[in-house]
Amino acid sequence: MATILLVGSQSARRAAVADALGGAGHQVWPAPTALAALRRLDGGRPDAVIVEFELADLDPATAVRTMRAVSAAPVLVLSGPLAEDQVIRLLAAGADQVLARPFSVRHFLARLQAILRRPPPVDENDPGSTIAVGPLVVDLVGRSATLDATPLVLTRKEFDLLAYLAVRTGQTVTRRELAEAVWRHDGESCERTVYVHLSWLRRKLGETAARPRLLVTVHRVGVKLVDPTTRIRLFDEVARDVAANQRWS
Repeated sequence: MATILLVGSQSARRAAVADALGGAGHQVWPAPTALAALRRLDGGRPDAVIVEFELADLDPATAVRTMRAVSAAPVLVLSGPLAEDQVIRLLAAGADQVLARPFSVRHFLARLQAILRRPPPVDENDPGSTIAVGPLVVDLVGRSATLDATPLVLTRKEFDLLAYLAVRTGQTVTRRELAEAVWRHDGESCERTVYVHLSWLRRKLGETAARPRLLVTVHRVGVKLVDPTTRIRLFDEVARDVAANQRWS
């Protein structure tokens, strides 16, 4: 369940969106105007903000820009058909996604889930902003990484990809999720790009898909970053268990 700030001046449309969110188990904070939304943001931290394009007090791009100035919550804008320059203006103002009607409830909830999966902004005072995965150390604030104490030379997207996996060490992440989180694309059209960047990242980590050390492919599912020392310990424990069973069988 996520907490969603729902901003919209049209009560009937806002109620329909709120019903869809409630049906999916989310908690909804309604706000009839951008000003009301800013007051809610001042007093709380929603997991995401949904903004209806037609607002009574501010144009949507200004509303989005103002909200992003006071909150790091991802923003999904719902609208009717828009011209390309209007969509670009909303994205430039800080919207994470713009979804134009008509759309199904399933499509809407899937788009929301995509932005909810994105990693939260890093707090530089949080000791968890530096992540160690065996010989790999990822500094989320400094946007740097070392392997066996040697600095890695990474492109911006390679670092974003590594950081996303490091935050989820041990968890299998699909290429579609990486496309949505790192490249902010819907997924399918970007999966080849993810595949290529994973290959480049593996090369810089000194490994291959056939002989992984840190970056392990889970067949037909995705990829995960693992601590190689943990894997070795687990293999040793399994080997000891097998040997013990053979002695007593």
